[in-house]
Amino acid sequence: MKAGSGLARGPRPAPELAAEAVQQALAAAGLERTASVCLFLTRDFIRHAQPAVLAAARAAGSLQVFGCTANGLFTENGWLLDQAGAAALVFANPASGGDADVPLISFSGQGGLHFDWQTPPSRAGLFDSDAAVWSHARVAEDGRATTRLTGLHSHLALSSGLRLLSQPHAVTASRGLDLCQLAGQNAGDSLLRSLPAELREHPPLHQIVALRQRNEPGLGILALNADASLTLTEALQEGEKISWAIRQPMAAEQDMREVLGAAVDTGCKPDFALMFSCIGRGPLFYGNDDRDLLAFREQFPGTPLLGAYGSGQIAPTGNGNRLFQNSAITLLFAGTHAV
Repeated sequence: MKAGSGLARGPRPAPELAAEAVQQALAAAGLERTASVCLFLTRDFIRHAQPAVLAAARAAGSLQVFGCTANGLFTENGWLLDQAGAAALVFANPASGGDADVPLISFSGQGGLHFDWQTPPSRAGLFDSDAAVWSHARVAEDGRATTRLTGLHSHLALSSGLRLLSQPHAVTASRGLDLCQLAGQNAGDSLLRSLPAELREHPPLHQIVALRQRNEPGLGILALNADASLTLTEALQEGEKISWAIRQPMAAEQDMREVLGAAVDTGCKPDFALMFSCIGRGPLFYGNDDRDLLAFREQFPGTPLLGAYGSGQIAPTGNGNRLFQNSAITLLFAGTHAV
């Protein structure tokens, strides 16, 4: 099926940037009009997103415009940070059928993942605090927007980018958000023993998480306390098991390559893709380039891609829909053939 992306930038957040991004996407897809547009805008547009969304709708000839503002944008051709911009992806009307495996595309600008989004149906999308979000070419006043894509098949590739540091250990003492002991040892001592020797003197707590399960969101560490307890972002109960894991560029890049490679191994041949990434995962993390984007290009050369960097990523797991951080969630879509 026909699909294409476009990325426009400028010195100020003008609605014309949204129209230009859609026009570029239409040209890339070989279309004059389109039924659906995914539109991402930089945070410069937060207070006046509606005129830009309407400009995109006029350029596309469709009111099926959905998306959100984010910290940065990218397509298969490159990324944009620190400048006003708009990025769009268009695709032709898909054939009927499919869509049973397609999660609801969901965007949130609220303070967290709303409780009724944590249960079925499956959702995938982007979270960014105070973001403007829209569907059907209208900005949502409650900060939540959902779109159902029909006539498509999808494959979800989730890269948490984490390197495991330890085997699971049982929680033997906890106090509110403070993790006190693991397997009878002080939690702080357990963590330090799990770290490579060069990181023990000054442990990078902002890069380390406690994992309940491999494909679940990690629990961040807020503090290493004087009594060798650890204050976490979520309370743990005695008897639970957790593993220590760390975010590092090489491990994250390898993880991304593995999850995209696994999609290829299943016979996935996408017509286009959406990627929901993190401001802590893109070029600022990898060193002035987005290695996740490079991995996508290598696995799916020439495939139209639209992505954005938010502060959280929404993805379905075995325990419902969860909010991830520092992850890259890629939805690979196909129209007339299964993925």
